[in-house]
Amino acid sequence: MATTHFFDLSEVRLQVIEAGNPSDPLLMLAHGFPEGAYSWRHQIDHFASRGWHVLAPYQRGYGESSNPRDVSAYTSEKLCGDLIELAHVTGHEDMVLVGHDWGAIIGWDFYRMYPNHLRAYVGVSVPYIKWPMQPTELMKAQHGDRFFYMLYFQAVGPVEAELEANVRYTMQSTMWSACAEGFQQRKPYPKGLHYSDCGFLTLNPTAPDVPWSWLSVTDLDRYTDDFTKSGFFGPVSYYRNLDRNYEWVAQGAGEIPNVPLYFIGGEHDLTNVMDPNGINRMAGMFPGFQGSTVIPNIGHWTQQEDSVSFNAALENFLGTLS
Repeated sequence: MATTHFFDLSEVRLQVIEAGNPSDPLLMLAHGFPEGAYSWRHQIDHFASRGWHVLAPYQRGYGESSNPRDVSAYTSEKLCGDLIELAHVTGHEDMVLVGHDWGAIIGWDFYRMYPNHLRAYVGVSVPYIKWPMQPTELMKAQHGDRFFYMLYFQAVGPVEAELEANVRYTMQSTMWSACAEGFQQRKPYPKGLHYSDCGFLTLNPTAPDVPWSWLSVTDLDRYTDDFTKSGFFGPVSYYRNLDRNYEWVAQGAGEIPNVPLYFIGGEHDLTNVMDPNGINRMAGMFPGFQGSTVIPNIGHWTQQEDSVSFNAALENFLGTLS
């Protein structure tokens, strides 16, 4: 059964949900925004019972993990370093890394920068993006002064005030807006919508009361408690380091690695709809690409909305590893 532990690393203390035998190979589960290690609740014991030592950390800024107040503390370099150090302090030299949403973005940087620490990588929801220039500059060129949430997230203060005003509402609204049902109710941002007229939650479809088919009252309570403790400065600051991350990888990555790679997404995930060529791009770029699974009738919360199909896809891929 899964238990929660705290691990003191060189820079931060991480709250980690752990299950399985430490002598088994390591399966590291990296969560996205706005989630936490709890988002892997359907995977942790499942894969521990199948011969994996499973670690699901609340990454820095989340839950009861350390919450540095410096934006530069949330770069991919720092976050990848935390995962490597966590693996080492639990007795592992390498890992199978599974990353969802921001965990996937960190995972792609990990894949390029630290392939020797990976047995395999599974990207979930967010395919690899090869930025042609600094991400925020590209977004500004694409959106101008029209609202785009990643640009809204760059300034410290406004987004924290919005999301922390009512944490339970924030979590319920965000979870609904990106699940399959909620995504299909979303309306596009009006072309003339300016930053002063909108926030992250403004145009989300109205979320029904929980429980939903995949989210219980207990689940929403847990997310609300986690973000009441952590606030949103740390989680949002991941977005504030997009340009730093781009420069780090552009300057430091070597040749494309040949580490086994798999992708799992949802049919109605916004990222899949916005980037319909993502899977083909990865297949053409990465020699280690082993295929993909797109789960029908689910949205962005891939491992939560259909945990049975997700676990089956991940289990099938893990079974191919030597």
